[in-house]
Amino acid sequence: MTKSEKTRQFIIEKSAALFNQKGYSGTSMSDIMEVTGLSKGGIYGNFKREGLDKNGVKDAIAIAAFGHAVQRVYDAINERTAVIEHSLDKLKAVVYFYRERILDPPVEGGCPIQNTAVESDDANPLLREKVEQAIGEWQRRIVRTLEKGIEKGEVRPDVDKAEFATLFIGNLEGGILLARVQRSIKPFEVMSKQLLTMIENLRS
Repeated sequence: MTKSEKTRQFIIEKSAALFNQKGYSGTSMSDIMEVTGLSKGGIYGNFKREGLDKNGVKDAIAIAAFGHAVQRVYDAINERTAVIEHSLDKLKAVVYFYRERILDPPVEGGCPIQNTAVESDDANPLLREKVEQAIGEWQRRIVRTLEKGIEKGEVRPDVDKAEFATLFIGNLEGGILLARVQRSIKPFEVMSKQLLTMIENLRS
């Protein structure tokens, strides 16, 4: 990795928590300068491409920071589930992971998908597209897990995989939202209990 690439990655890593906590609108270039310790020129030089204005550079950083934040969550979950063989136990492990980390998330500020989705719904189509892609990838991961479970005889073959993926994500994100608003794990425990029952009902 070149020095320029290392600097760019440093900016992305430092900005990930910043955008996740303050949102796109609440984050300024001055904020990015403060958390990175870099000058405006140093930041622009690593992200500015031909035709990009000031807002374009901020967009580029925000998009890269969102991707980094989502990947941090994926990596933490993958580390937790990699050693688990049974497909349904993998899904349960994801629920347990969120329950344990609900008030101490992998990225400061909470779930980056949820946070970015709420803010970018109408205000930032570029970020909204990235959120859609992240949710789509999450759904595909769940579907693949169920497909492997069906192949191994662990999961009922009549399961609607896409429908369950939507229910899985909806329950988790709803529980996360309520828990963070109420600053209590209890709402998530209610939602996760239902989700764990749903997972168990998939058993072959």
